[in-house]
Amino acid sequence: MTRTRLWLFWSSLAVYAAIVAGVVTTSWLVHLDWQLMLFRPYKQWPEFHAFLDYFVVLGQRAPTAVAVLAWLGWRAWRQHTLRPLFMLAGSLLLLNVTVGAAKIGMGRLGPHYATQIGSNEMWAGGDIFPSGHTANAVVTWGVVAYLATTPRARRTASVVCAMVALGVGGTTVYLGTHWLSDVLLGWVAGLLVLLALPWFEPGVARAEAWLLHLRDRLRGSPAAGPSAPASLSPLATRVSIVSQRPTGTGAPSTREMARVSSGSGTAARPDTWPHLAPRPHTTRHERPPVTPAGHRRPPQSDRPGGRPQARAGG
Repeated sequence: MTRTRLWLFWSSLAVYAAIVAGVVTTSWLVHLDWQLMLFRPYKQWPEFHAFLDYFVVLGQRAPTAVAVLAWLGWRAWRQHTLRPLFMLAGSLLLLNVTVGAAKIGMGRLGPHYATQIGSNEMWAGGDIFPSGHTANAVVTWGVVAYLATTPRARRTASVVCAMVALGVGGTTVYLGTHWLSDVLLGWVAGLLVLLALPWFEPGVARAEAWLLHLRDRLRGSPAAGPSAPASLSPLATRVSIVSQRPTGTGAPSTREMARVSSGSGTAARPDTWPHLAPRPHTTRHERPPVTPAGHRRPPQSDRPGGRPQARAGG
């Protein structure tokens, strides 16, 4: 959790509390809610109604969770990690707990079920405050941006997530299913969940390590050969392997000693070389073969300077 992210978290929490206080005290925010509700945008612009009925599905929990789960599942398979799936599950769990508890605790009625003009409709048995569609759009699509692997992909996914979340929240106001204050609180509630995700990273790492260890135990580890004692260094382990060669095969080759020395990152010292059993030395001639003195070719009579040999019987 960086300092900037921590500052954004506490600032968003303060905005969350301010919105709740504004609705509870029936402030100007509730007055604005009623003005938009009585304006009835779905009647002012009915041509957008059919399209926005489908667009608002991007904020429903089940369809969005299935779509994002398919994408993150493929990512987890390609990267050989369970982190994307754990982060999605943890964020949705945190969202349902926090938003669900707020909905039930404040019990606000929606615009279609309002009983008195100008009232805040709080603690009347409803479950509309904050907007679940808006918060779910922020969290579900925001997790995709949070798990992006490159800065460019993260920026692009963040912009797309913001546009979808803004569109879903505005659509619920257009359709008359939520007050404006519901949408504002839903945006902040979803943002709080995203900002809190780094606090869950250590737990996700431990859970992933535990599951992978359990998987390996259930599969059964392959038969391993005898291992060297843990107290031996890698250099000592390699030296012991070389020293176990049968007697009579000769001293270790230069290549073997190079492997021993390169394994430890330092040159092998003489005191760490293996001690092999003595073997008889083979004898060899130290002196080169003696060549005969004098010229090996017979003299030719036709060459200048050469002396003709006497003929037999002359």
